[in-house]
Amino acid sequence: MACALGMDAFSVSLGMGMLGLRLRQIFRIGVVIGMFHIIMPLLGIIAGRLLSSYFGMIANLIGGGLLLLIGLQMIVSAFKSEDEPAIKPVGFGLIIFALSVSVDSFSAGLSLGMLGAKTIVAVGLIGFMSMLLSWLGLIMGAKFQNLVGSYGEVLGGFILLGFGVKLILP
Repeated sequence: MACALGMDAFSVSLGMGMLGLRLRQIFRIGVVIGMFHIIMPLLGIIAGRLLSSYFGMIANLIGGGLLLLIGLQMIVSAFKSEDEPAIKPVGFGLIIFALSVSVDSFSAGLSLGMLGAKTIVAVGLIGFMSMLLSWLGLIMGAKFQNLVGSYGEVLGGFILLGFGVKLILP
């Protein structure tokens, strides 16, 4: 399960990596995504033990909506004359990005909470794998961005849009 949730973060990180990030930014982004992949399933486990699986669908809708918003902002900013993208993976933008890629971990946490999984082991593995795979996706996206030039941000935006739609639609 940790690999599956991490692969989702990897895929979305490919798109964000096309913003031309520095290694220090890539490191921070991966750490924050890893932390969110610990916090979200932990909250899901707690909620899963207390509530029904109704929140799983709501979490997917929220995550999908956030990815759509980020993807649209990346595409729009690519066509503006400014050099700066509309959303940057720093500060509040980083929190929104990390939240959007970790919302599916909340749903997984709901299931784990209902099944009575070992909390520390589960969330630790999910966070660690998500951090590693996010780093890999960000680095690969940055390398790919060098190959596609100015169209990298548009391509990254469409990747994020695709994953947003995937989360929203069944």
